[in-house]
Amino acid sequence: MQSTFEKPGYKNTEEALEIMLESCRKYGINQVVVASTGGGTGLAAAKLLQDSGIRLVVVTHNYGFKEPGTHEMPQETRAEIESFGARVHTATMALRNIGTAIRSRQEYSQQDLVANTLRIFGQGMNVCVEIVMMAADGGLITPDDVIAVAGTARGADTVALIAPQSSNKLFDLKVKEILVKPFSW
Repeated sequence: MQSTFEKPGYKNTEEALEIMLESCRKYGINQVVVASTGGGTGLAAAKLLQDSGIRLVVVTHNYGFKEPGTHEMPQETRAEIESFGARVHTATMALRNIGTAIRSRQEYSQQDLVANTLRIFGQGMNVCVEIVMMAADGGLITPDDVIAVAGTARGADTVALIAPQSSNKLFDLKVKEILVKPFSW
């Protein structure tokens, strides 16, 4: 199993999802959280995990992320993902929304500091931590270890083994192993 991709991006999605599945088997993990904006990565994960007994939570951007009152994942795609037994979770982004509003007024937020620190490891690592907290906040995963899958812009290029916590217990969350991430970003 490779530990880095040469460059970030969508082209790594298929291999990242294979690493996710292999890691679930290796570590005995029965729950996965995947970031998906338009639904492509979530749908690919749902198809791969169907009939596996592994719980899949697909986490999206919140409504209004791009434009007020809109959502980036088409309802048909959401329904197709759910037809494979996955849950699609749309909620407030734990490391973005309030911090972004504060930053727009005073140029600093504690949430930005945490998110930017995680980005030292790549954009996908920030998203992995965030979506695990969002899924925990929504009660969609148990406190048992989880495999998180995220990426840079579109697709998947980062996979991590995480001991989850809800967002109010961020510093108790543990990234146990980075299974794959881009070498450069």
